[in-house]
This record gives sequence, structure tokens and C-alpha cells, in this order.
Amino acid sequence: MNRYAALLRGIMPANPNMRGEKLRGVFEGLGFASVGSVLASGNVVFGCAETDVPALESRIQQALNAELGIGGGTIVRSRDELRELVDSDPFPGLTHGRNTYLTATFLKDRAGGAPPEPPAALAAAVRIVGYDRAAGAVLAVIDNSVSGTTNHMTWLETVYGKDITTRTWLTVQKVSAKL
Repeated sequence: MNRYAALLRGIMPANPNMRGEKLRGVFEGLGFASVGSVLASGNVVFGCAETDVPALESRIQQALNAELGIGGGTIVRSRDELRELVDSDPFPGLTHGRNTYLTATFLKDRAGGAPPEPPAALAAAVRIVGYDRAAGAVLAVIDNSVSGTTNHMTWLETVYGKDITTRTWLTVQKVSAKL
């Protein structure tokens, strides 16, 4: 049995259709085993025998849309991919905190590669640490004490399109631990 994490885009916990129990129900209805949710931000872990990740992403997204009206986007990563990412310690010596967010932006299209340097308007607020090809993740440090950090996501969408989703490093670690 393979273990996976589904990282869902556009989840708003205040929406009753996007709460953990309903999300888990969709995954259980698809026949996945040992389904669990992590936090309330669209992270679902599960087990299945399938190995075709793009097919899994499509199947999950179709079910979420049909059953709960969730059209955001689904990105799936394996337990091994997330563990290797966490074990690589891409933020050595840094601590996620109120003013400094350590983030991982997962790309559906892993061939997207590392982004270009952020535009000058973001240079004071965003530092790209690297790109983890195996996990398809852009790793960044965001300085929340500087205004304009929300433009980071807008910039990433101009580089990669909307088939991306960002998690804090703490969330990535929690998801990996639950797998």
C-alpha cells in the first residue's frame, strides 16, 4: 500500500463542504484506506495501491468537484517525496515565525523548475531558497514584516499558473509526520 498526501488548493474551513470530515468522506468513498486530515487547510493523507499520480490527482479532483463543489485543485505527493524533502532540511538555521514564514509551494507540473529571481518589488520580502525537483516544490522565506508579501503568490501564479499550492514549512512537516 502506497501512502500519499493530497494538498488541496482553495480550501476555506469556514465553508461546511470543505471541512475535514466531508473531505475525508470523499477520499473514503474513492476506496482509499487510512484516510486522515491534517489541520484545516486542505491536507488529506491516505493509502492506496495506485501509483499513477496524475490519474490520482484527476480522480480526486473530479470527486471533490462532483460531491462537494470544490474546484480548486489537487496536488498529490508520496510519503517518500515528502519525507525526503523534510529530511533535506532546506531551511538550515531558520525558524518559522510570525514575521518570517518558511514556505513550500508545490507545483502540479514538476517540470516547471526553479523560478526566476523575484521581481524587484518583492526582493525585500521574498527569498527563494531553492527548488526541490523530487517534491516539485519551490522553497522560500517570506519576511512578513515587509509590506507586499501577498504579492508573492500572485508572482508565483504568473510564473507557474494556478496549478500550485503553498504550505508553511510547519504544515509540510506535520503532513509528512502523519503519513
